[in-house]
Amino acid sequence: MKFFFLGALLLAFPALADETAITLKPGPGAEATASYCAACHSLDYIQMNGGFLAPEAWKAEVAKMRGTFGAPIDQPIADEILDYLVKNYGAPPKS
Repeated sequence: MKFFFLGALLLAFPALADETAITLKPGPGAEATASYCAACHSLDYIQMNGGFLAPEAWKAEVAKMRGTFGAPIDQPIADEILDYLVKNYGAPPKS
């Protein structure tokens, strides 16, 4: 019973779990990316994949969120998010 109460308390007050807010790199598209992406998942997914995903992979991720998961993002906003992700979290070009 103690563990149930502790778990409920941590869910009620996430600050007690020592979680820090995730902030994205500033730039054009950051606000749209943060608001649309955080509606369904943590922004740490973006940071975790930053530097690893090439532009085509980010494009596939945005398409997956819209198509497979049904994220309600219009094409112009999806393009803005994709541009932001590629410029700020895309893998460096291979030499």
